[in-house]
Amino acid sequence: MVEVVDTLKREATGKAAGNVGAPQEPEEKTSLYQARRKIYPQSISGAYRHLKSMLAIVFMGIYFILPWIRWDRGPGAPDQAVLVDLAHRRFYFFFIEIWPQEFYYIAGLLILAGIGLFVATSMVGRAWCGYACWQTVWTDMFMWVERKIEGDRNAQMKLDKTPWNAQKIIKRGLKHAVWLFIAFWTALTFILYFGNAPDVVKWFFTGQAPSVAYWTVAIMGGITYMFAGIMREQVCIYMCPWPRIQGAMVDEDTLIVTYHDWRGEPRGSMRDRKKHPEIEFGDCIDCGKCVHVCPTGIDIRDGQQLACITCALCIDACNSVMEKIGKPRGLIAYASVKAYDDMASGKMKQADFGWRNFIRPRTIVYLTVWMLIAAGLVLHLATRDRLQINVIHDRNPMFVRLSTGEIRNAYTVRVLNMQLEPRQFRIRMEGLPEGKMRILGLDKPPAREFTFDVKGNKARALRVFVMVPGSKVSGRQEFGFAIEALDKDGKPTETATNKAVFEAPARR
Repeated sequence: MVEVVDTLKREATGKAAGNVGAPQEPEEKTSLYQARRKIYPQSISGAYRHLKSMLAIVFMGIYFILPWIRWDRGPGAPDQAVLVDLAHRRFYFFFIEIWPQEFYYIAGLLILAGIGLFVATSMVGRAWCGYACWQTVWTDMFMWVERKIEGDRNAQMKLDKTPWNAQKIIKRGLKHAVWLFIAFWTALTFILYFGNAPDVVKWFFTGQAPSVAYWTVAIMGGITYMFAGIMREQVCIYMCPWPRIQGAMVDEDTLIVTYHDWRGEPRGSMRDRKKHPEIEFGDCIDCGKCVHVCPTGIDIRDGQQLACITCALCIDACNSVMEKIGKPRGLIAYASVKAYDDMASGKMKQADFGWRNFIRPRTIVYLTVWMLIAAGLVLHLATRDRLQINVIHDRNPMFVRLSTGEIRNAYTVRVLNMQLEPRQFRIRMEGLPEGKMRILGLDKPPAREFTFDVKGNKARALRVFVMVPGSKVSGRQEFGFAIEALDKDGKPTETATNKAVFEAPARR
């Protein structure tokens, strides 16, 4: 009986192992280079396909709609909800405004995204790759367009073999035209995040946009067209580093897509089952549908592979077949290695998700680090100063002796009002009790403090001269400038300080 089963397996080789159809001729010599076999993913319906489609609609909706959402920030401020304002060096995200010196917030978000990816991978494998990755979402859309124009898997394979004629030229031309349009609109949407969306669109189509906008659209559009339309699974297999990193975050409790060979083997088609009733076949009828729906063209029955993006479409395909032949669902299912071993040994009848799959030492560490960083960012963002001061001492000359006998130093004090509304500020000296200052442009006598205004979301540079009687100072002395934001009643609401150095000749 074993020999019969082995013979049937050899006869079945090539029926479902490839996505092209016919078995390949054996090569005479070993080659280190393997030419790409074109993948023809078959459409499938099911719970995971529905989830995948819904998430794709949500993600693409966010990407294409977000630049058009308005957000009122007051007069003089941009009203685009999400904007990377390179001209004024600002990043706006609804009510949050990030300045260049606050780039650490962006770095913190990137760290959170990375750790979040670790958390997701340790729990559910490459769920990011299968459902949320840019490459996956856009490739899915390109394949949907392809099916609408050329038909499903068999129709596409037939069209590839058909000699070039009018029908083939029209279908291929229309497909690539739609792909190029999607790629163009994707790239155009990308540049809308860097300027007021309505104005950018108007300038772009009237030829008034800067040349960098056209180059960006051309490059981004070309990348989208090549990656999502032409290269597809090759990006995931050969270009993306994530498949090679994920292994460090997967353990025996991680949920992955698995083929239950203890239940499915030995395989046998419906014809083989009728021809050899004496053989006790497994549930797998070797239809190859799990291979046909795979966007990367792998056979999940061969075990976990680098090319598997955990999209679970093979689960939908297998479940549909099991229902048709009256077998239990779940021959291919989400299961951990531990659950797989328990089912194979008979300790568990069906894969079951429990809290241990998600809450365990590895995920607790990841989640704890993630929450600490997130809490730190939120706390710092909520309590950050909206006032900054920068002091630059004149280097040439370091000091000047006035005719009155005073020693004068000159400084440039830059005050940054990081709130959207204009505010009144007070500058005062801390230290140098005998010193006074005069501010160029303010028609006021020398004093130890002055008030001035700064427009919202702007910086103002003050030219400050500090004078100290020559008999009261010698050598190098430290002091400071304090800037106070004043409310309507003249009371300080926020303070920023900066140390400075006063230079004077040393006394002998």
